[in-house]
Amino acid sequence: MPDSMAEYLQADMECEGLLECIHGLKQLDKLVFRTLVESAEPLTVDEVADRVERERSTAYRAIQRLLQTGFVQKEQVNYDQGGYYHVYRPTDPDEVADDMQRMLNDWYAKMGTLIQEFRDKYDEEVPRAEAASSK
Repeated sequence: MPDSMAEYLQADMECEGLLECIHGLKQLDKLVFRTLVESAEPLTVDEVADRVERERSTAYRAIQRLLQTGFVQKEQVNYDQGGYYHVYRPTDPDEVADDMQRMLNDWYAKMGTLIQEFRDKYDEEVPRAEAASSK
């Protein structure tokens, strides 16, 4: 994983690299997401765990991270005789892309503010330093 923004910009970025870069998703999270995308129907945690060959609790944590980032949606399925269980499906890719675009725009605005603060601070410092050295 690159250490600096310059390294990120120079690296070959792929679609899944965005998931890691913007949302900090782990390899397992990306595997679970891909599993849900490739499934014709929503899956339970147990079904996901079986398909990614991990323990139920590990698959559950990955699904929770995907829920927090908005990549996955949870649906409740009710039994006829009472009770329910949850299934998970991927969020519409356009919604995910729009969310990533908003996050990127927010980040860009924040970086712009920090760059302006840098300019303001050091534009004031440099003339004082030059004045002091010319005496």
